[in-house]
Amino acid sequence: MDKDVVEPAAAVTCSRSIDELPGPQGIPLFGNAFQIKPAKMHLQFEAWARQFGPFFQLRLGARRIIVVADHKATAAMLRDRPDGFSRSNRLAEIWREMGLPNGVFGANGEAWKRQRRMVMASFDPGHVKRYFPALKEVAARLARRWNIAARDQTPIELQADLMRFTVDTIAGLAFGAKVNTLETDGDILQQDLDQIFPALFKRMFSPFPVWRWFPSRADRALAISLVKVMASVNEFVAQARERMARQPSLRAHPDNLLEAMIAAADQPGSGIDDSQVAGNVLTMLLAGEDTTANTLAWMIHLLWQHPDALARATAEVRDVCGEARELTLEHMARLDYIEACANETMRLKPVAPFIGYQCLRDTLVGDVQVPAGTMLLSVMRHDSVSEQHVRNAAAFSPERWLDDTSQALNATSAKRISMPFGGGPRICPGRYLALLEMKVAIATLLGRFDIASVDTPDGQAPIEHMALTIQPLGLRMRVRSRQAST
Repeated sequence: MDKDVVEPAAAVTCSRSIDELPGPQGIPLFGNAFQIKPAKMHLQFEAWARQFGPFFQLRLGARRIIVVADHKATAAMLRDRPDGFSRSNRLAEIWREMGLPNGVFGANGEAWKRQRRMVMASFDPGHVKRYFPALKEVAARLARRWNIAARDQTPIELQADLMRFTVDTIAGLAFGAKVNTLETDGDILQQDLDQIFPALFKRMFSPFPVWRWFPSRADRALAISLVKVMASVNEFVAQARERMARQPSLRAHPDNLLEAMIAAADQPGSGIDDSQVAGNVLTMLLAGEDTTANTLAWMIHLLWQHPDALARATAEVRDVCGEARELTLEHMARLDYIEACANETMRLKPVAPFIGYQCLRDTLVGDVQVPAGTMLLSVMRHDSVSEQHVRNAAAFSPERWLDDTSQALNATSAKRISMPFGGGPRICPGRYLALLEMKVAIATLLGRFDIASVDTPDGQAPIEHMALTIQPLGLRMRVRSRQAST
């Protein structure tokens, strides 16, 4: 047994039905709907797991949900996708209602299998390595933006700037599109994208579809944003097809992820059309923007809160990358401590704190009998920050992820307990790209700048705001440039 992991002894129990599960007391008709505060829902669920145990039930109107806060049961469900568990029908229903094409994120069954092959082909590490120059170009824009802030001694709105970085990265790497939100402060794609996940999250957990009967101002604004986003997505696909028609060699040697997807989709028997390609373009924009940007913001905050870790991370970047002006893939491969910091950040601040499922057959989850059609929700952080499973669980200790320390959390144990990219057949296909983006952004920051401060306007810890992903509210950073210009 690994020294840093403590697994409780297994107990033999009889199975339970859903009706036997504990849970917070609700009210007739509405169940627990009015108890749930969407912006803090992840914290509520974690607190209920501590109160009621790792398996409890909730009601949202007529819907009953089993909440699972047990990493072993979660891992088993992840391995049993897509045959035993699927994405929820409710997610697909709301996605379609919003007028969005379905990508690999929300697809199920044979549609998922077809799209997964296409997406995995486009995310092949060999393809991603070819796009590295475009990622370096976006990092240079980020450095220019932060150099202006350093010169003017103005605070950087950390999460907002990192969202711009990830949007520009995904647009360039994935679509070959010249999107430059880092150097544009007007009406930008990112602002429209930012409306989608919060609305999807709110509607998924609403007991009644009020937006269908009494659309609010936010609902009307969302409709406008959706039209603009889909216009951009369809334009990306059209531009890629036009380039590939002019340069047939791009089918064998694509310049970006979209071209690789189109080449895979156009193979005989793929079963993929341009609507599904567009759905995966949208998935990349949404998932690649929110998750990576929020993880980077949390990582910078945690490093600032732990000066020894920040000093070690800075030393590694400057030893490997110098001033980070000519970054290479070889540099990225040597940033072991930076990768450990990213893994530790994702353990403590998993930006996707839930995974939702719909059970496809009668089965047993943990010790609970689950009928087909039941909705389940995995709480991803409960065990990874529990002293029952990880020693010094509340501490930010990147060293636990390294092999050169007796306190290391070995890779097998880490992946079993902390699963920020999910697991099983539906594990996130963009995980390699996400880690690469994180390394490039942190190398750019620590190589070109000294951090002067990371704080919030009120001096308190940043709020964990839940909007499908956990966003850090209010984080701002001040930096000093290591040279007068970048």
